[in-house]
Amino acid sequence: MPVTPPSHDSAVAVSDSLDSSSRRRVPAEWEPQACVWLAWPHNRETWPGRFEPIPAFYAHWAILVAMSTPVRILADGSGDGSVADQCRRAFGGGLPNGISIVDIPTNDCWIRDYGPTFCYDPPSNSIQAIDWCYNAWGGKYPPWHDDNAAAEKMCRSAGVAAQQGGLCIEGGGMEFDGRGRMLTTDCFLTQTRNPGINKEQIARSLYRQLGIDEIVWVETKGLQGDDTDGHIDQLARFIDDQNVVVASSNDRHDPNYETLEHVYRQLKLWGQSTEPSVAVHRLPIPPARKIDGQRVPESYCNFLRLGPERLIVPAFGAPTDVEAVSLLQELSGADVDSLDCRDMIWGLGALHCGSRDMPSCPTKSTD
Repeated sequence: MPVTPPSHDSAVAVSDSLDSSSRRRVPAEWEPQACVWLAWPHNRETWPGRFEPIPAFYAHWAILVAMSTPVRILADGSGDGSVADQCRRAFGGGLPNGISIVDIPTNDCWIRDYGPTFCYDPPSNSIQAIDWCYNAWGGKYPPWHDDNAAAEKMCRSAGVAAQQGGLCIEGGGMEFDGRGRMLTTDCFLTQTRNPGINKEQIARSLYRQLGIDEIVWVETKGLQGDDTDGHIDQLARFIDDQNVVVASSNDRHDPNYETLEHVYRQLKLWGQSTEPSVAVHRLPIPPARKIDGQRVPESYCNFLRLGPERLIVPAFGAPTDVEAVSLLQELSGADVDSLDCRDMIWGLGALHCGSRDMPSCPTKSTD
């Protein structure tokens, strides 16, 4: 399958009909951030039989993020035993500087996928948001009603204007370079998410609502053990607008090897043809690891970028941990911290999946 926008004419039509200086855009994650949102973990079924270390992990993670970026945690209730109470107790009873609780209920912690897509709107010089529909990756894990309602409440809490997106879209399925280019897969085309809607229709909506010029549709089935139908944030990430890292395997016998090579080849061809051109770098995944007999989808692509200066990469207790830190530090120029995610990944997600960054509003030029 050619790795091109689903319709070149559609992309041109959007570019021609909207002045590039006035239409909204999705800021890149290496641009300055106002805060990072987390959702406090309370669903024990997300980590079956292994929930106990998760609250302490989240508290440690939040403190690490708050060293440079304010953290807002979704956790509802006020009484003993409430999710908010569980959150406070994990911090020892009081919240550290830079961390606050927002009283919003959730079903699960994967806020990347049900949180809003934040955009910068030049005419109003403001951050706005798209609130997509969410149904737990095509109805896999009911209930999801609180998660589906969370984005609108997050926007209201932050004073951000939001509009309904009208499609079932998850944040982990989109990767942006801040200049109008977006990477995705066919995950949004499942009939359990957007029945009766084809790729062209989804593309037109994304072009119109997000100010996208170019969509790269990567053909893939995703990592073994992944339950999202192949979210891009486990497979390929922009480091900047001229560099992309792609998950790869050093083991030709790994079931993920051919899957990831196919992703690499597609993005390599695209990177040579797009403007500006994009260099594609291999970011090795750890050796296969199973928990209770199930392969877990470990990928360093699931890092969390904290604006221009910092990046936190998941660690999995493998020799490839050091290689990942080194490559990401070299390419990004950012300070890179490593965070042990061997417990977190049993929930089938890592740092990017469990967070939602909110960009700062750029300073409007007076030129």
